[in-house]
Amino acid sequence: QVQLAESGGGLVQAGGSLRLTCAASGRAFSSYGMGWFRQAPGREREFVARIDWSGGSQYYTDSVKGRFTVSRDNAKNTVYLQMNSLKPEDTAVYYCAAEGWGGKYYQPQGYDYWGQGTQVTVSS
Repeated sequence: QVQLAESGGGLVQAGGSLRLTCAASGRAFSSYGMGWFRQAPGREREFVARIDWSGGSQYYTDSVKGRFTVSRDNAKNTVYLQMNSLKPEDTAVYYCAAEGWGGKYYQPQGYDYWGQGTQVTVSS
């Protein structure tokens, strides 16, 4: 079991930055690949970024490449999402999740554990 809790969301102007933090508790956090997803009102939950267990590999959806950076600190049981050059279309609830075996890394069904989410609102 892994428990996840996101923080760091808020209201920011377009072009601004936020850093989201996902704090994990439970067993063997360092063995999990970790993902970030987001969900805007009326839309499906979508993949944002993924980092492997060691932090050596990262994947991003095209719309955030060059603007967002995912990282992790296994000693602190924490995953981060640094978001720069934010756009109004980045507005959503952001979730971190720990990988399972039920799907691809870019699919929600590929993750077994989820946090409660943190709201990010980007004003124009």
